Amino acid sequence: MTDHPRVPLAGVIGHPIAHSRSPALHTYWLKRYGIRGHYVPLDIAPADLQAMLHALPKMGFVGANVTIPHKEAILKIPDVIITDRAALIGAANTLIFRKDGRIQADNTDGSGFIANLRQNAPQWNPAAGPAVIFGAGGAARAVVAALIEVGVPEVRITNRTRPRAEALRSDFGAKVTVMEWVQAANMLEDAATVVNTTSLGMTGKPDFRVPLDALRPEAVVTDLVYTPLMTQFLIEAQAKGCTVVDGLGMLLHQAAPGFERWFGHRPEVDEETRRAVLMS
Repeated sequence: MTDHPRVPLAGVIGHPIAHSRSPALHTYWLKRYGIRGHYVPLDIAPADLQAMLHALPKMGFVGANVTIPHKEAILKIPDVIITDRAALIGAANTLIFRKDGRIQADNTDGSGFIANLRQNAPQWNPAAGPAVIFGAGGAARAVVAALIEVGVPEVRITNRTRPRAEALRSDFGAKVTVMEWVQAANMLEDAATVVNTTSLGMTGKPDFRVPLDALRPEAVVTDLVYTPLMTQFLIEAQAKGCTVVDGLGMLLHQAAPGFERWFGHRPEVDEETRRAVLMS
């Protein structure tokens, strides 16, 4: 009887999950680098999360990505080892099923966000001036932590419900300033970096309606939304002369560290990768 080594499995955990581009991305990388393995969508309801999480390693899974609505709930599951980054952000997007049987929860959203800016706006200087963040959800938390880490002098946050923005100021300290949503346009005057972390402007969601009149042409503007790739927010910013960066690159870059841990190869995030995901 031949003893076949297990083919490593990974996947993305969410509910629902059919919309995710992650399976197309990781499958493309597996084929590109000739690696034996599979990456699959895993639709897991919140009530089943803990049981399924502990079952996956026994089924041959080496890790998983985590998306809505499980990013925060993962951190509350007993015996999960939480990295400092995931603890600071309050959410995890990458799980590693270790050989000792423990589950490690990390967050690569912030590093993916920064890598996307550096790749697609190489002139971007985080120290050039304040950053403006629209939204205060889990993605915003990762972005704020990353911007402070790379040296942005001030982070201005606005959210339609102010308490969520106040929570970020409480957690991230004096560099964070909170402004009312109705005054959001006033935050843009001297901003060097502007980020939409809300779902406004996404296909099927309400439009992003904050006036961008005060944007400086020197600003770098990015939207975490990538359906559509060029949101109205980015179109308006580009018309004002700003450098704009779409949200697809963040999805690609946040995925690379997990792929490396699970399958043993650091994948390239390049134009070929973008095309493969856009065509999926």
